[in-house]
Amino acid sequence: MYVPFDQLPASARVWIYQASRPFTEAEIVDMQPALRQFAQEWTSHGRTLAASAEVLHRQFLVIGLDEAVADASGCSIDASVRFVRELEELLDVQLLDKARLAFLVAGEVQLLDRLALRGAVAEGHLKPDTPYFNNTVATCAELREQWPAPARATWLARYFAAAATSPA
Repeated sequence: MYVPFDQLPASARVWIYQASRPFTEAEIVDMQPALRQFAQEWTSHGRTLAASAEVLHRQFLVIGLDEAVADASGCSIDASVRFVRELEELLDVQLLDKARLAFLVAGEVQLLDRLALRGAVAEGHLKPDTPYFNNTVATCAELREQWPAPARATWLARYFAAAATSPA
């Protein structure tokens, strides 16, 4: 059963898929029927799921599920990953690659290869207050309140601490 994304409860579970490039406005418009149909038809062991899917910041596909109605099963999660892979192929974009981190810089999402993180911090390109999209947030409440969050408030804090104690 489709639920408008903004009507999912704070406790709803979320899965965030980061795109390798921003979606165009046309792609976002074209995706809407497929996102709604996926949420409408998504089931778990024959039970209807109360779900939604939305594109945020033109860069992230977010799937939400109200687990108070019904929990996702392994098979239903597999079905959602198949759907994401279909979108990857259709749009020629990567959504399952975890090699890049996303930051909000000057109002735009910027991707950084994980291997370049230490250098970007050391060179001052990333600062403790740079908003970071922690795509491991698990609920709508976390998504709404902590996404993005200042890098210092995430697992990235250790990189800034290490940079502060390194000799100049």
